[in-house]
Amino acid sequence: MIRFGWTRFYIPHGARLLGPRVSLQPPRYSDWRAWADLRARSRAFLVPWEPAWAPDALSRAAYRRRLRHIALEWRDDIGYSFLIFRREDDVLLGGVTLSNIRRGVAQTASLGYWIGQPYARQGFMTEALRCLLPFAFDRLALHRIEAACLPHNQASRGLLTKIGFREEGYARQYLKINGIWQDHVLYALLSDDPRSKE
Repeated sequence: MIRFGWTRFYIPHGARLLGPRVSLQPPRYSDWRAWADLRARSRAFLVPWEPAWAPDALSRAAYRRRLRHIALEWRDDIGYSFLIFRREDDVLLGGVTLSNIRRGVAQTASLGYWIGQPYARQGFMTEALRCLLPFAFDRLALHRIEAACLPHNQASRGLLTKIGFREEGYARQYLKINGIWQDHVLYALLSDDPRSKE
């Protein structure tokens, strides 16, 4: 198990992942305002691809609950969440999560990610995922990372393919997105699969 130092709300520190333009860090309580503002500005952009938002989704209390949940996942080695920041000015860009980690004979996790609308299609998420993969495969010793996206989400499908994920199947009514059970295309990347460097 990976060990880190811990800060208030038991969120780990010392787990910073760096790319040329981005920095991935576990969320902190002090990130709430930037997180809530970016999510609010990007709501129409994000809602079609995410589970339905609760009425208080952007509140300070909801964020505090989110941090507690994230802390328990880190502690129990079942999930690892990061916020993505632009290195040059520490502006919040989005987030990425490894969740539903299965150990034993599986050594598998599910990948999720979001980016604020002002920063989409600028290569930030590609770079963030390239930072996350060594953490997942080398530090967490995972064998397989799975991802699922809506069939008509061409941006997400292109992103996964670009960094080396392979399409593996089609799952009917796989996840409840924006309040509706929807079909998903399934992707996976194995630890020994070739990964794109470009």
